[in-house]
Amino acid sequence: MAVDYRWAEHHYERLSAGAADFVARQVDVIVTQGSIPPALAAKDGTTTIPIVFVTGADPVAAGLVAGLARPGGNLTGFTLMHAELVQKRFELLSELVPQTGVIALLVKPDNPETGKMIRDTQEAAHTKGVEIEILKASNQGEIDSAFASLAQIKAGALVVGADPFFFSAREQLVALAARHAVPAIYDSPEIV
Repeated sequence: MAVDYRWAEHHYERLSAGAADFVARQVDVIVTQGSIPPALAAKDGTTTIPIVFVTGADPVAAGLVAGLARPGGNLTGFTLMHAELVQKRFELLSELVPQTGVIALLVKPDNPETGKMIRDTQEAAHTKGVEIEILKASNQGEIDSAFASLAQIKAGALVVGADPFFFSAREQLVALAARHAVPAIYDSPEIV
């Protein structure tokens, strides 16, 4: 068995070319991991090669499969529902840091689940009577800028949204949270 892999380095625009290469080489199966875009690129590239996805998002809502019990088509896989848990992480953090009136949410803007994460967190913030500030980062420089803005927006805590990019930047995130002395909560226990 031969295993070949591609890494788009969080540049979603590269995914279609990688999927097309796998289809052209007639691989036996395509496996995607992380967010929805890699699986969507593979889905757009073939209707015959089996695709197995591992994602933190809702594959039904994203249009990958017809249903969790009966996915249909050539896609199957599993989800960790990371995006759905951002709201719960916000609620937990607001209870752990009850004195803060402002909590920031850091998201990757081109993640298809970002809109849902923002809406869910805004709903939770309204319920808790806490102000939510949305910060966006697509690269390491923007992460630095987001942390630099925490004092300006008077954020007393930070929720890091679900995205593979943030997992790959985990050392930077943890170091910045420590340097800025801001309580933070992440989507993966491996980050801390």
